[in-house]
Amino acid sequence: MTEASSPASEEKQIADIPSKTFERGDVIFREGDESKSEAYLVHEGSVEARRRVDGEERILKTLVKGDLLGEVALFRDAPHSVTAIAVEHVTLLVIPAQRLENMVRANPELAIELIRQLARMAAGTV
Repeated sequence: MTEASSPASEEKQIADIPSKTFERGDVIFREGDESKSEAYLVHEGSVEARRRVDGEERILKTLVKGDLLGEVALFRDAPHSVTAIAVEHVTLLVIPAQRLENMVRANPELAIELIRQLARMAAGTV
């Protein structure tokens, strides 16, 4: 596995949104890493969100195109609560904190979906 800062991750622009690509097995971020004031939208591929439970790494959820990643750390202003690993070739759109906040303010449907997702996570039903 390689870290997000490795040459395996590639940065480019999609429209006016920066993006990063990762290959199968690449670690996008680790549980405990700082959020860097950005979240990610899965544009292509899939990502596993994993967490250590009782000393064992467990898959909590597999995220696919259209899913948001890293938003919990962003909204909590805290380190990431999961490790994110590329399951296959992945392209993520990088969404800075301020842009995500503006998107949520302008789009009530997005706000409701984020609240639902955060509620599911709080209830442990991700």
